[in-house]
Amino acid sequence: MTKTFLRRAALAAMLATSSLVPAVVAHAADEPSNSGTITVTYKDDIATLDPAIGYDWQNWSMINALFSRLVDYTPGTTELKPSLAESYDVSPDGKSYTFKLRTDAKFTNGRAVTAADVKYSIERSVNPKTQSPGAGFFHSIVGADAMTAGTAQTLDGIKVIDDHTVQFSLVQPDATFLNVLALNFSSVVPKEAVEASGGDFGKKPVGSGAFILKEWTVGQRLVFAKNPEYFIKDRPHIDGYTVEIGQEPLVALLRLQKGEVDIAGDGIPPAKFLEMKKSPEFEGMIVDRQQLETSYVTLNTQVAPFDNAKVRQAVNMAINKDRIVRIINGRATPANQILPPMMAGYDKDYKGYAYDVAKAKALLAEAGLKDGFSTTLYTSNTDPQPRIAQAIQQDLAAIGVKVELKALANPNVIAAGGTKGQAPMVWSGGLGWIADFPDPSDFYGPILSCGSAVAGGWNWSWYCNQTIEPLAQAADAMPVPAKAAERAEAWKKIFTEVQEKDAPWIPVFNERRVVAKSKRMGGPDEIYIDPTRVIDYEAIYIKK
Repeated sequence: MTKTFLRRAALAAMLATSSLVPAVVAHAADEPSNSGTITVTYKDDIATLDPAIGYDWQNWSMINALFSRLVDYTPGTTELKPSLAESYDVSPDGKSYTFKLRTDAKFTNGRAVTAADVKYSIERSVNPKTQSPGAGFFHSIVGADAMTAGTAQTLDGIKVIDDHTVQFSLVQPDATFLNVLALNFSSVVPKEAVEASGGDFGKKPVGSGAFILKEWTVGQRLVFAKNPEYFIKDRPHIDGYTVEIGQEPLVALLRLQKGEVDIAGDGIPPAKFLEMKKSPEFEGMIVDRQQLETSYVTLNTQVAPFDNAKVRQAVNMAINKDRIVRIINGRATPANQILPPMMAGYDKDYKGYAYDVAKAKALLAEAGLKDGFSTTLYTSNTDPQPRIAQAIQQDLAAIGVKVELKALANPNVIAAGGTKGQAPMVWSGGLGWIADFPDPSDFYGPILSCGSAVAGGWNWSWYCNQTIEPLAQAADAMPVPAKAAERAEAWKKIFTEVQEKDAPWIPVFNERRVVAKSKRMGGPDEIYIDPTRVIDYEAIYIKK
């Protein structure tokens, strides 16, 4: 019963997004050479490779490939499978999970992975001293609230039975718990390596994943090599990869054409997109896929005047989203709510805030700001984000809001958003929210819940509605598949109420992801725009 329960739980989480997870099939003419190294480019440096801390689309793939977790996903899909765990059982009430660890998994320092490492690693992510943006994901584990509050140093809900058996006790059933254990935040790390790093584990990572970090020259490159002791024997398919830093996206594409680059990590700038799509020269080099994503502007509910809901509603009405979508050559659809359209819980009947300058001005006047106000908008400095931020700036000027723009590297934008009181507004473009797993709770817990309104978190609105919190917890506790429809309906009501009454975001658009890769790179599109890894470095390969 137990393993069947787990498979059904994973299946139910995928129902709303089955179109995103086609089977990954390798064609006979496109076989991996199982050798060679590749080059990937990015404009901005990587902030960290610490799995408890790193949480942006740029470092997520690299962290995922350095570390292992109890469960993981089949490449290119949202299908869960055992990884560090060779088997697992769930109690009939859904509140106890027991995992048996495989005996051949080793850290790259040579030591075997044990159940004690699993307990330590998750406690490290929950411990407030770590300032992990993923701490809130583990709320259902017994003792998580006490640890988050600083009144406990361990999680009572994680018990080490023996070296290869670990048991989790939950305060309530959690339909997403297996998905949480597949997140990077659940990656298993060796305590001795963390302590030896002197607080710099993000630059000196030690894991049990497919790759090893061999070199990191800040501002220039990161070099990864295949882990010869990786417990999945047919992975990875490449000997390693180098990430070159400081490459402007247009320059990276020119180098891609010349065969000097294999993956242009920042994608295709809008100025180049249509040319590439129409040119036979680029056939087979463009990956263009839908994703569970929303790009938005956060409105800091703790900073005046955005502590006034009328002001937040007014700026929602002031943004011309159709014009912004044209800036990126139509590679998105305008968004009217927090959830993307293909996610369970998306409210098809909710229209959001219509673009209406007159109503926006009237709302500002009701809030006592008929002459407007001045504020600051943070944005990524990679094209087209500054141009989108300028469009937002122009729209808000029409209602009397003077906006200063701060265009920064991605890590600095993330740091500003996660610092209380610093960023009144953040345009998330380039850092828009992509689902960690295909469930509506992922668009609440890590970015809108009270538990995520913490230093280093991704709740850049610093939004906390204590009335919503128990509703979200109750929705997560609904069993699947028995109450999948009821659960989706509960989340729909939650998100509609959050946006309609509190408006902590300006949802701007739901963007497709576009990646450019060299013609020698093989494998299906799904592993280059992976629904859970972004780029699946374990699965990509050079063709024979």
